[in-house]
Amino acid sequence: MTVGLVSGSLHDRGYFYYLIIVGSSLQSFCLFMLSWSKPDQYYQIFFSQGLGLGIAFGLLYIPSMAVISHHFRQRRTLVMTFVATGSSLGAIIHPIMLNHLVNGPLGFAKGVRASAGLISSLLLTACLCMRTRLDPPATPVNYIVVARKCICDVPFILMIAGGFLFQISFYYPLFFFQLDSIKHGISVNFSFYSLAILNGSNFIGRLTSGFIEAFTGVLNLTIMASISCGALILGMIGLSSLASVVVLGVLYGYFSGLNTAMAAPLVATLTPDLSELGQVIIYV
Repeated sequence: MTVGLVSGSLHDRGYFYYLIIVGSSLQSFCLFMLSWSKPDQYYQIFFSQGLGLGIAFGLLYIPSMAVISHHFRQRRTLVMTFVATGSSLGAIIHPIMLNHLVNGPLGFAKGVRASAGLISSLLLTACLCMRTRLDPPATPVNYIVVARKCICDVPFILMIAGGFLFQISFYYPLFFFQLDSIKHGISVNFSFYSLAILNGSNFIGRLTSGFIEAFTGVLNLTIMASISCGALILGMIGLSSLASVVVLGVLYGYFSGLNTAMAAPLVATLTPDLSELGQVIIYV
């Protein structure tokens, strides 16, 4: 996401289409290259997944979120939450799909190519659908001035600090929930689907967050969801049965979905000048 330091600036200068086309092409290329990786050749995975996909995500994420603000002002938060559901929906489909393809008749190489083909078609559709509405500012954005504004903005600094602390713990259940279930005696087969349960609930959380935000406000909903996620992570200590895995997965998935969906709207809410949004998002 360090590439966002560049893509955010380029987006504000009017290079939106270049960013999404190059980012989508690079992501598709790297996914197909992964299928050619050989056992014990770590550098191949590092370049295709770690470096290549990292650059592609950095090019795509900020422009694809910032462009939403061009088209919506009244219901901007609601629309942003709908957009945010895409990643959680993919997190449900792809692990199950890859598990059956890789461990099925296709094997690793063909299974990864099938997944890459699906993702490439979705990226192509996205590139054809996304359009900017606002022209780039006649006077280029002074990024030093924007940075100074952010540094002097106390609510923005508090948001950055809170988001940083939240991200430290946010991914723990996503990476270790399945392993933790197995360690507590849950069957390997069901533990695999525990992530699908978590991501399914995450999808619902993101989808409903826009409606809840209309009553609570972006900031209040973010605070409530963050506190709930922290309490539920501590609850992983008590995993002991299949029922506890399901309950914890559903609850954590839902509240983490609420929090994730509010990230971009929260930044947009704290940004008075939307022409600077691409630059402001990179600081988050």
